[in-house]
Amino acid sequence: MLSQEYLQRDHQAGIMRVLVVQNYQNTGLGLVGRALNEVNAEVEIVQAHLGEALPQDDSNYDALIVLGGDQNALADDEFPYLPDLARLTKRFGDADKAVLGICLGSQLVARGYGAENLLNRPPEFGWHDITSTAEGTSDPVLGATPQQFPIFHWHRDTFSLPEGAVHLASSTITKNQAFRIGRAVYAIQFHFEADTALVEEWKHVFEPEIKANNPDWLENYSALVAKNGAAADAAGLALARAWVALI
Repeated sequence: MLSQEYLQRDHQAGIMRVLVVQNYQNTGLGLVGRALNEVNAEVEIVQAHLGEALPQDDSNYDALIVLGGDQNALADDEFPYLPDLARLTKRFGDADKAVLGICLGSQLVARGYGAENLLNRPPEFGWHDITSTAEGTSDPVLGATPQQFPIFHWHRDTFSLPEGAVHLASSTITKNQAFRIGRAVYAIQFHFEADTALVEEWKHVFEPEIKANNPDWLENYSALVAKNGAAADAAGLALARAWVALI
């Protein structure tokens, strides 16, 4: 973790500082990292799943990103940092700082704001369409995309909407695909960060899991990329840039 002196110096210099919490191997920032690089943000990655300590509060950071993972949002026995991470999402939000939870991260944002985590539902995997709600079409982030667009998914669990949340998007399988709380707290279930390059990486790294559960997807991979890849990449980058602009 970066020293407090270093972070405070960045703060005084006006550098955007973003805390990224990683919960699983090979879950990179993808298109969100590209958008952060475009604005020369200072990114600090905490690999919480490997035992790296979370900060106590939002001091010295301008935004928080919580990435996905294979575990569920209530797996406290195996990952005892999860309650603290859920609370940290709300701490950032209460300070009017931008928060982005993706997949597991979105479920932890929901938990941090008092919603219910819904576990072991039917899986949603691969590129599938997302449809924005009426509120989503005018949202500062979801409104950056067409009302319907293909995007990559990989999850079973989902969440109820926290009190006061604005419902932003749905899919055929999952009603609550995205919500916003306040100005800039976003929980997004689908993997908009996963451009075709990151999906290709996951295809190789997680091949045994995919082969066991989604063999047809592997067999049809080239056709699926050709059908969905360009539109998904464009939507994902638009979402990433729009969220980064809120920091």
